[in-house]
Amino acid sequence: MSLNYSETDSSKTVEGNYKMLVLDLDDTLLRDDYSISGRNKELLMKAQKQGIKVVLASGRPTPAMMRYAEELKLEQYDSYMISFNGATITSMKNNETLFETSLTKTEIHSLYDFSIENNVHIITYSDKGVISETESKYIDVEIKLTGIPHYKVDSFKSEITTSAVKCILLEHPDYLKEVEIKLKAERSDLSVARSKPFFLEVMPRGIDKAASIDLLANKLGIKQSEVIAVGNAGNDLSMVQYAGLGIWVDNVSPELRHHADYIVASNNNDGVAEVVERFILN
Repeated sequence: MSLNYSETDSSKTVEGNYKMLVLDLDDTLLRDDYSISGRNKELLMKAQKQGIKVVLASGRPTPAMMRYAEELKLEQYDSYMISFNGATITSMKNNETLFETSLTKTEIHSLYDFSIENNVHIITYSDKGVISETESKYIDVEIKLTGIPHYKVDSFKSEITTSAVKCILLEHPDYLKEVEIKLKAERSDLSVARSKPFFLEVMPRGIDKAASIDLLANKLGIKQSEVIAVGNAGNDLSMVQYAGLGIWVDNVSPELRHHADYIVASNNNDGVAEVVERFILN
């Protein structure tokens, strides 16, 4: 499938020696059945053999990303994972946490109050699993995605007595758009982005995928212009705009289409392989 140019006018060029390829997981690298296609895997392995750092960057918790890192042999190629939407950076070579930050207990409790006031579900994470007071088909999606057990509690605030990496607010996409606008207006002290139409992710202020990519790139001596980032959703916007070359897969949220340099095939049609073939191997 040929590359589709995005509608946006971009001053960026595609010439350059790209050294880092940052990939969102769900709905970008992964097909709808949560698998990596044979074509995507083949091209990513070729890229790594040429010395490209393939970095997985997801809203998923770290353990829920591990099997994909192992499938792509990131440990062998001394690469990295960015999890929790940028709140954690892990070196796959030695499973070392290079960076981690969290929401405070006070921030989490205030988000719980906001969720009650605005009639949305809220989850966070602890050693026990995904924590919530409620049940929802949207929470079920997170459980399926991550494989982390759901620990339903009588009192969210009583259960959460320490910091946690992030929270997610969950509800029908149409209503969640309104909630997103309200939360951003009220809480400039937090980072807020949607990873799926029904997931509103909340992290500490200044934390997003772009910030963590920048930290990692600086550590590795890689320039911003040498980074390619590929995503599909609101929580990918910061990294797509940050990267020397920012790319959406074709199943990107419609309101975001004009924010990238290029649009490639969808997650179900080997869009990531298209990126590697066009901009790295050639």
